[in-house]
Amino acid sequence: MDLMEYQAKELFAKHGVPVLPGETVDTAEAARAVAERIGKPVVVKAQVKTGGRGKAGGVKLAETPDEAVARATDILGLDIKGHVVHKVLVTEASDIDTEYYVSFLLDRANRTYLAMASVEGGMEIEQLAVERPEALARIAVDAVTGCDAAKADEIVAAAGFPADVAPEVARILVQLWKVFVEEEATLVEVNPLVKTPDGRIVALDGKVTLDGNAEFRHEDVFTAYADKVADDDLEGRAQKKNLNYVKLEGQVGIIGNGAGLVMSTLDVVAYAGEKHGGVKPANFLDIGGGASAQVMADGLEIILSDPAVRSVFVNVFGGITSCDAVADGIVQALQMLGSAATKPLVVRLDGNNVEEGHRILVEAAHPLVTLVDTMDGAADKAAELAGSAA
Repeated sequence: MDLMEYQAKELFAKHGVPVLPGETVDTAEAARAVAERIGKPVVVKAQVKTGGRGKAGGVKLAETPDEAVARATDILGLDIKGHVVHKVLVTEASDIDTEYYVSFLLDRANRTYLAMASVEGGMEIEQLAVERPEALARIAVDAVTGCDAAKADEIVAAAGFPADVAPEVARILVQLWKVFVEEEATLVEVNPLVKTPDGRIVALDGKVTLDGNAEFRHEDVFTAYADKVADDDLEGRAQKKNLNYVKLEGQVGIIGNGAGLVMSTLDVVAYAGEKHGGVKPANFLDIGGGASAQVMADGLEIILSDPAVRSVFVNVFGGITSCDAVADGIVQALQMLGSAATKPLVVRLDGNNVEEGHRILVEAAHPLVTLVDTMDGAADKAAELAGSAA
């Protein structure tokens, strides 16, 4: 389970990681009282589970309580990459001298834990890893010994933290490891970890992913932090329709049956998109084995309502549910959606009764549907359509 920033910071504070005081509110007027209690300039921050909040206008400085109300008014209800803001964190503003990055994560490829750290925090860590990989230290952490004082010193030295902050950063790493282990997380990240002008080291932002397999041992945390999604949030709407949907940041909507096939579809679309303006997958949507007309209509309705989507790739391998049933579902879904369906669909069918599935779609001759035989060809066509619609 991914946590919002304020939830991650609550766990940080619980384990002794320094954070700035703040409170979450869901109305603009409530931001005034928080700002008055803090008694200093504040930052109003959108609480959504996606990056890029600042660029989207979801992080704003407020010098006074009146400004806090105005900034909260600006942010509440804002759509940030398909996530509607229903709550903001009002937290003490901080001057920043230097920004750093630290994290612990589960390294599945090497079957161990990994610490990552950099003295160049603040930017997207994926961007740093690509552009300047030497600036990001990666240190394996043994599951038995964990991150004790010696391991923390090793991480700090590998990342090149200055001598004046190294001891405090090392202490915070030990506390973050406690968050990681005691809360049974798969990711604990601070970006940025900042040095203030007066020399304090503070976790200014935080990201935590809890292991869902450990929920039975942490029912209080999972219950307290469970998503209470709203009807106008894409993932919330999908959840209400019992769809296995995850919003991503691309332009090609994806529908498939089976998690493995959908994951492969994301990869081939991302690869094909490099030739068509850098378009990427817009979502993960696994409709499972039963691609009924209603399931297909529900999936299409969610995807087509995402303003970032420019085309849709339906990639289905017929098994228990045959291709002709899937084709019927697509035709009926488009009839059910009517004028709400406005973006092109690229359909690739394979497997059980594929010839009949093709016949149904060809005879339907829907103007939005393009039938492509191969997965790579369909991915390329969907990416081309999305790129040309930019």
